[in-house]
Amino acid sequence: MISIRELRVSGLEAGAPTSIDLLLSVEAPIVFEPDLELEVVGAGGELARSRLRDQLDVGWLPRGSFRFRALSGALWQRAGPARVRVAASHAHAGTRTAAGEASASVVVEGDAAGDGPPQLSWQAGSEPGAPEPGSLSWSKGHGDWFFRHFDHAARTIISYMLGDSPLLRGRILDVGCGDGITDLGIALRCQPELLLGVDPFEGYQRLPSILEANGLDRSVLPACLRFAPFDANHLPFPDDSFDVVLSWGSLEHIAGGHLQALREIKRVLRPDGLLFAHPGLYYSNPGHHLGEFSDEPFFHLKRPREELRRFVLSTTPRYMDRSGEFATPEQYWQWFEELNRITVSSFEAELRALEFEPWRVAIRTEERIEYTPELLSYPMQDLATGELYLSCINRKRPRPDGFRLLDPASVESTLR
Repeated sequence: MISIRELRVSGLEAGAPTSIDLLLSVEAPIVFEPDLELEVVGAGGELARSRLRDQLDVGWLPRGSFRFRALSGALWQRAGPARVRVAASHAHAGTRTAAGEASASVVVEGDAAGDGPPQLSWQAGSEPGAPEPGSLSWSKGHGDWFFRHFDHAARTIISYMLGDSPLLRGRILDVGCGDGITDLGIALRCQPELLLGVDPFEGYQRLPSILEANGLDRSVLPACLRFAPFDANHLPFPDDSFDVVLSWGSLEHIAGGHLQALREIKRVLRPDGLLFAHPGLYYSNPGHHLGEFSDEPFFHLKRPREELRRFVLSTTPRYMDRSGEFATPEQYWQWFEELNRITVSSFEAELRALEFEPWRVAIRTEERIEYTPELLSYPMQDLATGELYLSCINRKRPRPDGFRLLDPASVESTLR
């Protein structure tokens, strides 16, 4: 999937700046977490070891050719023969895969006084026809919508909250998948049997154009990734159809309440299957989903409802990057009106009542809450808790005939 096409070493005088240049070719539509491990051995023995990923978190690369350079101000110390070896690897379906190596023998001229182990710094670039690494989502960070979903959300679910579970290689359902970016990130990283994203608003129809805007093309879409416009309250699948069910920022948006959706999730999730949920918390500072209208903390709790409605409908939002999606103030208000008022304590009680057994939980809190008269009636925990991430095990009794994973055709027939 990747290979080292070229290795060049320049600067072969002891004490002088040295550059080790590599041309890395990506033959697959995408590779994840590519790494280069560099070993330099001089006339007096090993001089340096350095890994690309220790300095640059290269989350992924699309098809194309990319240049990586390791620089040192004073790599060589003694004259004589030396050797440079580079081994490439990448992540595939949760495992680290070797991808070949390259080496070069050189001769160093002169001697220089050493001042401790030499340090190497890495730089990344691209060849014509391939996008610059700086234009890819992992270089942009959390200000970029694609990064927050394809990179951050996908990796948070896979490793941080689901512990790289082998169940992620099975059958996955995402309830409220939105534009499908997170599902794509999970499907490509885990290579499951099936990842099905459902959302009645069909935002996933925009996914091909989103890919093209982020240095990828449609060839990256895996066969295991499917989408359907199903409602979370009425999932048209047999009992025990999925190994894992996901919900990232969707349960708070289910009009009329989310309890029926939780019951449906319980039903279609196999015994001892995994549920991941990241629900929006209504009473938190970001819980209103109206941050594009005001920076005032908790303004949705401070203003009377009618005043808040007039403000939203008469204000042009400061559109954040949503991969090309632009909603109207009327749509924002409708979404706000439909929000389910989820809190940590109420959500935990609902899950326990359905016999979901907590496995992992992560809570992000505000640094400090400044109470004003309008906020005095709200519980401290609800205001101070900004985000909730949790995973649960579905403690569910198998059917009397004994549990068996349903034939894949039972779900596929529903999608036709």
